[in-house]
Amino acid sequence: MTNHLFDLIRSRMPAPEASFATLDDGRRYSYQDMLDVSARFANALVALGVKPGDRVAVQVEKSIEALMLYLGTVRAGAIFLPLNTAYTPAEIEYFLGDAEPAVFVCDPAKATALKPFAEKAGAKLETLGVWRSPDVSAGTLPDAALGASTSFDDIARGPDDLAAILYTSGTTGRSKGAMLSHDNLASNALTLVDTWRFTKDDVLLHALPIFHTHGLFVATNVILLAGASMILLPKFDPEQVFAHLPQATCMMGVPTFYVRLLQDARLTKEATRHIRLFVSGSAPLLAETHREWRERTGHAILERYGMTETNMNTSNPYEGDRVAGTVGFPLPGVSARVVDPENGRELARDEIGMIEVKGPNVFKGYWRNPEKTKAEFREDGFFITGDLGKIDPAGYVHIVGRGKDLIITGGYNVYPKEVETEIDGMAGVIESAVFGVAHPDFGEGVTAAVVVKPGATVMASDIAKALEDRLAKFKQPKQVFVVPELPRNTMGKVQKNLLREQYKDIYARR
Repeated sequence: MTNHLFDLIRSRMPAPEASFATLDDGRRYSYQDMLDVSARFANALVALGVKPGDRVAVQVEKSIEALMLYLGTVRAGAIFLPLNTAYTPAEIEYFLGDAEPAVFVCDPAKATALKPFAEKAGAKLETLGVWRSPDVSAGTLPDAALGASTSFDDIARGPDDLAAILYTSGTTGRSKGAMLSHDNLASNALTLVDTWRFTKDDVLLHALPIFHTHGLFVATNVILLAGASMILLPKFDPEQVFAHLPQATCMMGVPTFYVRLLQDARLTKEATRHIRLFVSGSAPLLAETHREWRERTGHAILERYGMTETNMNTSNPYEGDRVAGTVGFPLPGVSARVVDPENGRELARDEIGMIEVKGPNVFKGYWRNPEKTKAEFREDGFFITGDLGKIDPAGYVHIVGRGKDLIITGGYNVYPKEVETEIDGMAGVIESAVFGVAHPDFGEGVTAAVVVKPGATVMASDIAKALEDRLAKFKQPKQVFVVPELPRNTMGKVQKNLLREQYKDIYARR
């Protein structure tokens, strides 16, 4: 048996001297460097006692070394567990206690605060920082890797063996660890290479975080399996993006990236003429953003749909109409359907219900939670995504919101996306979030938080008035709040749970 994922990477490598990554500090990693440094990390992990199937938990800043640690973990037969850099020590305590990793790697500056939690979980604490110069240590693990061999016999792992665990965002209850196998990652990356036409000639502008499936598995694995290269930026920064854009052929981003770039006069058709593909995901892309980007650059952003548990499920076509407000068609090998959430009956085209998916991309279940795993899968193997949506007559998938975001007011179902679309289309409005909070008469009251453009004289009463002729009475927000910004997580998703908490008492009887 071979190491399923890394053997595939190795088999699709270009010439060893070909560029794998160019870094913002001027360093260049070849594919031979990728092999050598990932081997060093694999050796360092094994020296720490890491065995096949052990978890390696990681909370570090984005760096090429962090990517090499991911690959080294895979080669060592262990399970990579990246953690959001925004998590607090109290949150880290939960993840370490739940996953029980053999090794926990953190930023050197956080080691003192996190050491007690690593010890409590029985994990060896190592550090990995951002490499600054040959004379300054980047942490205990890079130091150990520097002294390790560049040769490593990859540990045998089959297609169904776990390669990673990603914890869900945990907006309702405790986060759950989604178990992703070698083939979950490999099959999805191969599909995306073909669907999005990646070749060894591509250069990806990589400005995404790498603790999430988008930046780690979609961006990185696609580049590796295409034999392409990347420009690895530590974070999204418009100055860095425009500086490196001339060397790139494609970019992957979240909607916030595109909104911020649209605010910059340097975004022109000439500046993006050589780019063949802009991809957006991790959060819904406003139709207005899609339209403005096309007008400014001549490019239609390709929006796709994925999840922590499934990697990518659907994509707008590489060739053909990329329809704003949709996430395209199911990827090859992936089946998608919309069902009645009450009884699982498949619904007709254009009917809104629960989206379910099935395919080699779908995870193996939740870590140490067989009850939750059983509850989220149908008997025929379809995974219940928790996303509400529809499939239109042309076959495009539309996402209208999370199941938990459905508002039931006076016995009627209100899908937030429908109301948000009306509000977002109003002059002077940037974006909105519609959510339900407890109401003594209606069960839930439809409520809207709206961000308006600087200088716009849009009042909450104006928005409410404009909706009177656009939506049925039960869909109209009972209260509208104009706010400076919407709360978001690190991947740009609006956190409606925080809005519900903030406004939970607005309809309470005095």
